[in-house]
Amino acid sequence: MRALLWFKQDLRLDDHPALQAGLAAECLLPIYVLDPAQLQLNEFGTRRMGVHRARFLLESLVALESELHQRGSHLLVIIGTAEQAIAQLVAQFDLDQVLTLEEIAPDERAQVNRVAQQLGSIALQQFPANDLLHSEELPFTLDQLPPVFSHFRSLVEERLQVFQPRHAPQRLPLLPDGALALMQPLPTLSQLGLGDPLSVPSSAFPFSGGEPAALGRLRDYLWNTQGVRQYKDTRNGMIGSEYSSKFSPWLANGSLSARRVIAELRRHEAQYKRNDSTHWLWIEMLWRDFFRWTLRRHGSAPFKAGGLKATEHAPQQLDQRFQDWSRGRTGMPLVDANMRELAATGFMSNRGRQVVASYLINDLQQDWRHGAAWFEEHLLDYDPASNWGNWAYLAGVGNDPRQSRVFNALRQARQYDPEAHYVSLWLPELRDVPQSLRHTPFLLASGHLHNLGYPQLDTIPESWKPYLHAVA
Repeated sequence: MRALLWFKQDLRLDDHPALQAGLAAECLLPIYVLDPAQLQLNEFGTRRMGVHRARFLLESLVALESELHQRGSHLLVIIGTAEQAIAQLVAQFDLDQVLTLEEIAPDERAQVNRVAQQLGSIALQQFPANDLLHSEELPFTLDQLPPVFSHFRSLVEERLQVFQPRHAPQRLPLLPDGALALMQPLPTLSQLGLGDPLSVPSSAFPFSGGEPAALGRLRDYLWNTQGVRQYKDTRNGMIGSEYSSKFSPWLANGSLSARRVIAELRRHEAQYKRNDSTHWLWIEMLWRDFFRWTLRRHGSAPFKAGGLKATEHAPQQLDQRFQDWSRGRTGMPLVDANMRELAATGFMSNRGRQVVASYLINDLQQDWRHGAAWFEEHLLDYDPASNWGNWAYLAGVGNDPRQSRVFNALRQARQYDPEAHYVSLWLPELRDVPQSLRHTPFLLASGHLHNLGYPQLDTIPESWKPYLHAVA
């Protein structure tokens, strides 16, 4: 076998079934195709990938090349379209097979199909994607996938899943003759037309891309600091790197195996005993799988205005209020602080994501799909299943028997940022405001707010009134 190994959202050597299949090859050509279309504006006026995720991707590719080099191979990165690049390389090096992992989202699946068509008689073999459960391990068929997470979870938990991911190999097959001459330096962010993001010391995700960083974080969180043992108590935090696992960016681009996470979690529980926090991390990983299987089950439906419930009608307006929300200029401090953290760093806490999404949908009555697309461009850990699934869920058109989930933004601010430390961190114009008013600066005189350079809230929702004068 003379094979091409096509990396996509699987930028690791650990627990990589397509890589394992390629170990028996006479020669193996590992490639990654960076499609410039990902950086162009789409129907929502946003990019599929913005500067923060592009930086994280390039760091991950550098790390992958280093890991391959240590094992006698290299990574060929090509700028272009996969269907053209792969067919050309297969012909150029007389390869007889393409190995890759499965995709779950409609656009990515369509791309794999286009590559297969271009290859003609050359086999394109797909292996299980970065899920916890493979299709044969599901306790139901895909068309019987439960529509509600609690039912999915109960069926999966009827028997304990034991994951035994395979470690990265020590050596890899050689490259095809002449392939080394094609290797080029990675493009810079500037060459991709994105520019370099500024380093932000207060970022909740100060980590680098790539498999070594991912495995290092896994080791730290489960073994060195054992932060996982407090996860349920700290997961609603918003400041610092330790309130949650922060595995999601590496899971999203495949630098970290989901099955490796749970294998290590089970090993941790065997040594230190399971507690509510270790179990909660398992539940969050199950949520990830649930969204991924839901996307497979429903195809393009989760990306449409009506989501999985075509009979429901979420707001479809789009006006200046969306622009204010995206720039962190709504006049609601907790929302604005989260949106500015996202723009500056590419990251936002889980609690923050729920609050800002609910605010856009329910308070500002804007089209949820534009919010999901904004997250797609800016999030380091963008994953199509989790991102669009969560947005549809909050808009009342996803996997939930309830019509919508409404978060009272001021109540959330009082509960999860009681001392106003978070809004002070990301909204410097409010730092001189008395602490008791940093969540409610709209109670100040409009002239005072104007001098501070902070926007005035148009109206104060009735539901906020019980929380207006709580001590911050």
